[in-house]
Amino acid sequence: MSCDFLALAMPSIQSLQPYQPGKPIDELARKQGLVAGEIIKLASNENPLGAPQSALAAMQKVLPEISRYPDANGFYLKQALATKYDIDVKQITLGNGSNDVLVLLAECYLTAGLSAIHSEYAFFIYSLAIKATGAEGLVVPALNKAHNLNAMVEAIEANTRMIFLANPNNPTGTCFSESALIAFLQQVPDTVLVVLDEAYVEYRDEPERSNSITLIKQFPNLVITRTFSKAYGLAGCRVGYSVSHPDVAGILNRLRQPFNVNVLAQEAALAVLSDEDYLDRTRAINNQGMKQLHSGLTQLGLECIPSSGNFICVNMKQNAQTIYQRMLSRGVIVRPIANYNLPEHLRISIGTPNENQRCLDVMKAIL
Repeated sequence: MSCDFLALAMPSIQSLQPYQPGKPIDELARKQGLVAGEIIKLASNENPLGAPQSALAAMQKVLPEISRYPDANGFYLKQALATKYDIDVKQITLGNGSNDVLVLLAECYLTAGLSAIHSEYAFFIYSLAIKATGAEGLVVPALNKAHNLNAMVEAIEANTRMIFLANPNNPTGTCFSESALIAFLQQVPDTVLVVLDEAYVEYRDEPERSNSITLIKQFPNLVITRTFSKAYGLAGCRVGYSVSHPDVAGILNRLRQPFNVNVLAQEAALAVLSDEDYLDRTRAINNQGMKQLHSGLTQLGLECIPSSGNFICVNMKQNAQTIYQRMLSRGVIVRPIANYNLPEHLRISIGTPNENQRCLDVMKAIL
């Protein structure tokens, strides 16, 4: 007799669908009979500069130590982050990517009978993390594909314990100002945690790049998550962190898995954190690529959502899945986002100038 293992799973887990990542290059090469070296991947918002040399050198030095467990508390990385942002190390929680911390926050503060809020076009992990705890997810309709902060305040219920915000937002690339954030926080009860996901904050222009971390002193219910996966070029290392009130960090550390950030990741993050040259080059190639793709896509008669991240969301004015499949057959991987209720849109990561141009050429040939 076969056992129904789905029925044995927790009810909050039974309805979940696995997160769908961008298609790997090797997988496409196998299935399409293509040469891996000729495929370009513009699907996962990775840094087109590749891994920073500072991080590679740092990892090389500690390779002989990988037989030992890493520092479970991440002492040196926390110290560096605390110095950079002028905060207490007790405010920092390290994660296996910022996803790890986002899920950890939900696990610590949500359960059946409680609710959490997120925007209509929001990072898939928010909904997944909320549902996995048995809590109710309250989805607030977007305004011009962006967060409707006023509507999110109005959506707060007596049992609401958490609000997820992303700035810039994934997958749309939209963002809101620091003044808008402050006005929002002033209206949120202090019993509701506001989780501000800033995975793409380093890509914002200097005048617009708010130092939201300073707001935690005024709003202790604010939790900020950031990552080394995007602008810092360490997606494969999986290292991120949150900054919060020390008491919130203390709660997270009760459930956080020991050794959740490995030796190589800690050393790589520590090295690139002070590598301003790499970050400057990252911003420069992203700004150049954003203009290149936006211009090329507009010339094709397509509409792009203004983006402050390292990707651009474009309306194909037809079923985007069809365009996606045709681009795959030509060795160009982009990201369809029907699972975000945007079936006619593709999300395209900013690549090198040559990668961007090839993407545009393939798209033009298909259209």
